[in-house]
Amino acid sequence: MEAQRDNDRLFTYADYCTWDDDQRYELIGGRVYAMSPGPSSGHQGVGLSLVRELAVFLKGKHCRMFFAPFDVRLNADKEDNTVVQPDIVVICDHSKIVSSGCIGAPDLIIEIASPSTARRDKTLKFDLYKKSGVREYWIVDPETKTVSVHLLRDGEYIIRAYTDADTAPVHVLEGCSIDLSEIFED
Repeated sequence: MEAQRDNDRLFTYADYCTWDDDQRYELIGGRVYAMSPGPSSGHQGVGLSLVRELAVFLKGKHCRMFFAPFDVRLNADKEDNTVVQPDIVVICDHSKIVSSGCIGAPDLIIEIASPSTARRDKTLKFDLYKKSGVREYWIVDPETKTVSVHLLRDGEYIIRAYTDADTAPVHVLEGCSIDLSEIFED
C-alpha cells in the first residue's frame, strides 16, 4: 500500500476507504499505522471473554457493543483524518452508529494490548481518546493480567488499576462489573 511507503504524506478517511490490500490500518491524525497480524490466542481469549460478559449485560439495554474490525471515526466532523479499530466499543448514542462504523466518541473503548500495540495504546491512543471525549477507556494486558481503567473527568483521565483478582466496574454502564479472574482464565 502506498501509505506505508510515503511517511510524509497525511491521509484522510476518503483515502483510507480506497485501501484494499487485505491489511488492516488505523489512521491517527492523518498518519497510517498498520495493525498487527492476527492476534495471539491469549488476546483472542481475553477479548472473547470480555465480549461475552458485556453482551450478557447489554441484552435488552439501550447501549450497543461492537468489536474489531469496526471503524471509529473520531473527528469526522473536522479533518476526518482519524479512524481507529479498537478491540471493543460500547456506544449508547445510536445517532453515532452508521453502516460504516461509529462517528464520534464511543462511551467505552477497550484495547487489548499486544507487544506490538501496547505503547501506542498507552500513549497515542490514550491522548487521542481523552481529547475526543471517550468517557471510559480500558487497556487490558493479557500478559500481566491487569486492566487500567481511565475515567474522563473534566477533560482528564483518572486512572484505576485492577488485577486478575479484582472485579472491575464498568462506570459508563450502571450496574455492570466484570470479574477479571474469569477474563484472564488460563
